[in-house]
Amino acid sequence: MIAVLKQGTDEKQMQNLIDWFKDQGLDVHVSRGEYSTILGLIGDTAKIDIDLLQGLDIIESVKRITEPYKNANRKFHPDDTVVRVTPDVQFGGGHFQFIAGPCSVESREQVQNIAAEVKKAGAGVLRGGAFKPRTSPYDFQGLKEEGIHILEEAKKKTGMPIITEIMNANHLPMFENVDIIQVGARNMQNFELLKELGKIRKPILLKRGLAATIKELLMSAEYIMAGGNDQIILCERGIRTYETVTRNTLDLSAVPVLHELTHLPVVVDPSHALGIARMVKPMALAAAAAGADGLMIEVHNDPQKALCDGAQSLTPAQFADLAQGVRAVLDAVKR
Repeated sequence: MIAVLKQGTDEKQMQNLIDWFKDQGLDVHVSRGEYSTILGLIGDTAKIDIDLLQGLDIIESVKRITEPYKNANRKFHPDDTVVRVTPDVQFGGGHFQFIAGPCSVESREQVQNIAAEVKKAGAGVLRGGAFKPRTSPYDFQGLKEEGIHILEEAKKKTGMPIITEIMNANHLPMFENVDIIQVGARNMQNFELLKELGKIRKPILLKRGLAATIKELLMSAEYIMAGGNDQIILCERGIRTYETVTRNTLDLSAVPVLHELTHLPVVVDPSHALGIARMVKPMALAAAAAGADGLMIEVHNDPQKALCDGAQSLTPAQFADLAQGVRAVLDAVKR
């Protein structure tokens, strides 16, 4: 349920109403917009008399919310959430960012060289996999904690914030200096992990599962937000369909749909969606036109020798070309 307050409602009146809602056993989420303040009520609202509420002098309107995701719902929070990674790197609310780097951290020299190149081309965040969930147990699984240290060194050298994927809540102490924690597609519904990430105040990039619906993605975001962490970036990375030409099917319709349903920023990962390097740029351009708040692109200095996903990785020169094209699209659509 949401209660929209009338303009001019003073703080004392609002606090009295919030206290009353809490006495009824409800959690209250306050969203202050430019023209109105909305109180989002979370819990068993069946006992709340809507007619009684609408009769209060400070209430503009009251509406019941039927969707199970409350905190993530744009009805609760009409204005876009801006996820602030650093003062200069933000997602949502008109901010657009490139996340770029290798699929997996292979060596110190590799990461630092790629970091310098993608930063020069306009990337705001350096990605790199330290822990790699692989379909086969015999494939390269990542350098793990050493990989995180290598990313941290690249961060110190370039000033770029870093993002890497977490596999287990027990690994959280290793991620203390990681700026954005990524939840991969396979862990989108690892609810115990999501609960732990809800307890920290750090941006989380939540990837859509291999065959997850948009509602299921938003419910996973709700798990994190229910714990108190609202710094969430959603990521469309392709879903599994009957198509076999590409690795997955990139669902670009998810971008405008998610922007309508939620206030959280949405980025697109065309690298994992297609699995084919030459197809990454056209889909990146399309994602920018569709309204994505950012792009996650895999970049490797020598894709043919990459230990993981070389077939979908761009060279630094190809990434620079992609970034230039995306900026042209953003200008064309007046973003």
